[in-house]
Amino acid sequence: MEDFAKPANLGKFQDPLLTAKGEARASVALTRPETLWFNTGTLCNITCANCYIESSPTNDALVYLTRAEMEPYLDEIATLGWPIREIAFTGGEPFMNPEMTGMMEAALEAGFEVLVLTNAMRPLMRKPVQAGLLKLAARFANKITLRISVDHWSPKLHDAERGKDAFARTLEGMIWLRDHGLQMAVAGRIAFHESEAEARAGYARLYAEHNFKIDAQDTGKTVLFPEMDMSVEVPEITTDCWGILGKSPDDVMCASSRMVVKRKGAAAPAVLACTLLAYDAAFELGETLAEASRPVQLNHPHCAKFCVLGGASCSA
Repeated sequence: MEDFAKPANLGKFQDPLLTAKGEARASVALTRPETLWFNTGTLCNITCANCYIESSPTNDALVYLTRAEMEPYLDEIATLGWPIREIAFTGGEPFMNPEMTGMMEAALEAGFEVLVLTNAMRPLMRKPVQAGLLKLAARFANKITLRISVDHWSPKLHDAERGKDAFARTLEGMIWLRDHGLQMAVAGRIAFHESEAEARAGYARLYAEHNFKIDAQDTGKTVLFPEMDMSVEVPEITTDCWGILGKSPDDVMCASSRMVVKRKGAAAPAVLACTLLAYDAAFELGETLAEASRPVQLNHPHCAKFCVLGGASCSA
């Protein structure tokens, strides 16, 4: 798979320890592990215009994880004594994976909360998937959240990203989840032409129209990311930047989470520093959580654009 995530930045992001100017590059230690992500595979039922991981009906660069491959990581959490509260699943579309509800069950039975990122479209609407979700909801209703990708509160902008009639098909899935009492959240974007307040007002109108029990003002329930111009050059983050920006490395996503993936052709899963950097070998930390507990050097444009300057967090 092409390492698409290192655009030209005038010689920046080359040395893991030093910036292009020779300054000490910032790093982030795993100080508060809260979420362990599992990428269930990059296959998806749709192809979105700006998918950061390039999921599609044909991209199997990250293959389906199995429950048997996932469960040792749950055991290792206990061995390490990590205060993980949440097991989260992303893709691709997680409900394409035939073992998705089984993996959810494993995490729930181990005592974790579960978060699943989904487009709520046809993979979720298959009868076996619905049956599996209803069985889990009967046992663990308050510990399951399905975060639905609604790229914009307007059908026009959502469909521009996800394809004709995608908005209507996602609404169909959300209505099914609503009617069966499953807890929902939403992940969306703030369009270039609107403020965050305007975007949240738009989502609030959408929720009210369909009686969705989602708080548009709660940043954990309606997670909104700013639109990003990927052609814009970004600065490297130095150790001095924390003080200059008034930020702490503890606030960056890699201080609180790791992601497990299975690469096509690999003998075993691997643990990555970040959900955003699935294809960059420099951010692969090993096969175990113990190996992946070391600090992460912020040697990538996404580290600046999304996490330090953009304030992104994929967790709830």
